[in-house]
Amino acid sequence: MKILLLEDEYSLRISIEEFLSDLGYEVDGFMDGEDAYDAIYNKSYDILLLDVNVPSLNGFELLKKIKQDGNNVPTIFLTSMTDIDDLKEGYKRGCCDYIRKPFDLEELELRIEQALANILDENSSVIHINYEVTYDMKKRKLLFGDKEIILRKTELDILESLIKNKNAVVSMQMLQDEVWGEYVEPATIRVQLNNLRKRLPDKIIQNRRGLGYIIER
Repeated sequence: MKILLLEDEYSLRISIEEFLSDLGYEVDGFMDGEDAYDAIYNKSYDILLLDVNVPSLNGFELLKKIKQDGNNVPTIFLTSMTDIDDLKEGYKRGCCDYIRKPFDLEELELRIEQALANILDENSSVIHINYEVTYDMKKRKLLFGDKEIILRKTELDILESLIKNKNAVVSMQMLQDEVWGEYVEPATIRVQLNNLRKRLPDKIIQNRRGLGYIIER
């Protein structure tokens, strides 16, 4: 699971990053709202943790912008603001939770787990790629009818990236960032993609020449 953290207090940001990384989450930390906004469109995140009072673009305005763009990633506000009007503002912007500072890191862990559980319940975790092919995001299991299609880890990571960006073209750069997290040769990405496409029926993954790849549903 990938988490974006927007927090301009350095020591708190590092503490949260280290804590969540130890739990197995992949965390990208930012102190500037504009930088965080740009990152959201360069990488697919499962949850956002946003401080409100940060440079350039505050947390409220950041969430407003991505909601206007049609991005509904679950969002938790982390803030020292205690006024009830601020709480109302957070929920009006579309957050799923609101944690007042100071807070215990274990409380944050519970809030994240609850937010993800609300989004990925047992039913919604099963994605119907087409009328015969389904993918369970929790169990990481791909089925063609009742038959499981066994995929390698990298192939699963590529498939999940395409599913999360359904009906949108995923570029080679996006796949490199989301799957490998570092530079890899384009030929390596193409080989992995071709291997995955051979394991899937009905040409589910389409190539958009010069742009990238897409699963259309």
